[in-house]
Amino acid sequence: MWQSVGLTFLVFVATLICVLLFMLCGWYVVWHLFLSKFKFLRELVCDSGSLQGESESSETPSDSDAPPSPEKQKPKSTRQRRIPAEEAT
Repeated sequence: MWQSVGLTFLVFVATLICVLLFMLCGWYVVWHLFLSKFKFLRELVCDSGSLQGESESSETPSDSDAPPSPEKQKPKSTRQRRIPAEEAT
């Protein structure tokens, strides 16, 4: 009696482990083949390593040396404005 209950429990636990391993392997394969291409999904799983690599590789040397054009600059907010010297002292 106890042997059949123990064997049933062991089969149940082994089945759960196999299903979980299969799901993890499937997720890993699908992530590397398809899902990692989407920036939104990479941000959701906090995959900052691939985000940094992408931003560094997409930047060209001419982009980093050239000053930003005036049209692209945002106006400074009140927190970013410089305080005159007489107010700072």
